[in-house]
Amino acid sequence: MPDILLINPNTSQATTDMMVAIASAHLPSGFRITGMTAMSGPSMIVNPAELSAAGQQVEQVWKNAGSHWAGVIISAFGDPGIERVRTSSQVPVVGICEASMREAGANGRRFGIATVTPDLLTAIHADAKALGLSAQYTGARLTPGDPRALAGDALALEAALHSAVLACIEDGAQAVIIGGGPLGRAAVGLAPHFDIPIIAPIAAAVSQLLKQLQSDNRQDTALLADA
Repeated sequence: MPDILLINPNTSQATTDMMVAIASAHLPSGFRITGMTAMSGPSMIVNPAELSAAGQQVEQVWKNAGSHWAGVIISAFGDPGIERVRTSSQVPVVGICEASMREAGANGRRFGIATVTPDLLTAIHADAKALGLSAQYTGARLTPGDPRALAGDALALEAALHSAVLACIEDGAQAVIIGGGPLGRAAVGLAPHFDIPIIAPIAAAVSQLLKQLQSDNRQDTALLADA
């Protein structure tokens, strides 16, 4: 049974459990997903210093996790540590920020991001630029108040993100990403309330990882046929 590793760069085990549940719901039968949590750091990453430090934690979790994984998902917006893990990994490694931006911007679609972390906006903008999606990116809209406090109130979080999604649509977005791993449940809850795609980053990462695994399997089959 292919086993996928989901690394939560935040230190909240409850958040890891939520992420694994969402990812599992998007996996076909025959796959299994295992969540592992950063050993130190904040319960929720909200600023550049924490995002940078989380990269080291992600790398350490990966090193401690063993080598039997079919693929890896890094489940924090900003994809901390992704290049470090890719350098040492022989299997596909997907980040939820990268995956959600690629899905949102597919076929030239304009997209915005609804999120809770104002201090990470520079990093988010840089990610869109690095992926070559700046021309399609309509910007990010923020919820008010303290991100961690808001994330701890599910009803208030969903209501605040609903308003942020509406603001993204006013900006011209044709799809909106809910920007944050700990916002995963809110992303699922918001999707039915809008006529445009609401991109849930964890689901997007699962989809991208499965496509990469299928592509690798086809390449392996072709190599065997040529041997």
